[in-house]
Amino acid sequence: MTPKNLPADANPRVPAPGTFHHYIPVQIRFTDIDALGHVNNAVYINYFDLGKTKYFESAMHDAIDWGNIGVVIVNINCSYYAPTLYEESIEVLTKVTEIGQRSLHVEQRLINSDTMQTKAVCYTILSGFSRETMKSVEITPEWVTALEKYEEAKLTR
Repeated sequence: MTPKNLPADANPRVPAPGTFHHYIPVQIRFTDIDALGHVNNAVYINYFDLGKTKYFESAMHDAIDWGNIGVVIVNINCSYYAPTLYEESIEVLTKVTEIGQRSLHVEQRLINSDTMQTKAVCYTILSGFSRETMKSVEITPEWVTALEKYEEAKLTR
């Protein structure tokens, strides 16, 4: 996948974008639209979840056991910058920005793929997790290596 370098958004409140190595188109369904005629705010989280799933599949080369993935979401924040309408073509862009001993920091954007306008920005923190002990665990070296290779950057702090 060719890295996507987003231009600065016309809206000065949108954080500077940087480079994204992963992006996927998302189909807007009629049921995603609310009474105001735009995508409902809660639906954005579903779009971002799909983006994270496809990102990890790509970065880990499909070597993920979804029954024992080893990470869970512990924090998610979404800022909305422009409404998304039914007829728009949209994409979710995803990147890991930092890896801690027990955490991954993910940045995502929902953009109009024709105009590159940023619709929303999402920041998620995932914690390493053991299903057996139900406790936080360290991010495995395999994940660190694969994610740093995928992002072409040192991500550990």
